[in-house]
Amino acid sequence: MTSPVRRIIADVAMTDPAADRAFWTELLGLDTPMDQGWVVNHSATGVAQLPQVQLLTHDRTAPEDTVLSVAVEPAEHEPLYRRMIDAGLEIVHPMTTEPWGVRRFFVRTPGGVVVNILEHHDA
Repeated sequence: MTSPVRRIIADVAMTDPAADRAFWTELLGLDTPMDQGWVVNHSATGVAQLPQVQLLTHDRTAPEDTVLSVAVEPAEHEPLYRRMIDAGLEIVHPMTTEPWGVRRFFVRTPGGVVVNILEHHDA
């Protein structure tokens, strides 16, 4: 069966969406196709999107759960990690290679959102 779903959008509740603008646009390089002040959409243009929903009870290898995951190109993962540190952001979970085939780190955005930044690798 072919799914009728075209995309899935994570809705992250926060007090001030503007507080996280630079995190999403400057550090992750996303565009902002919509900004209504109270709702802001940041997205990657020209990228094939694969709708996904991930359900979990809690993260078994990290100290804190994330609200969303961002998969990045492997060549950009390590430089992105360094840029997050250089930007003074809190690294909640250090760069870790997990046995299930991802290399990841967790970062807290200026607005307080904990994000899983990952790359897929051969396990």
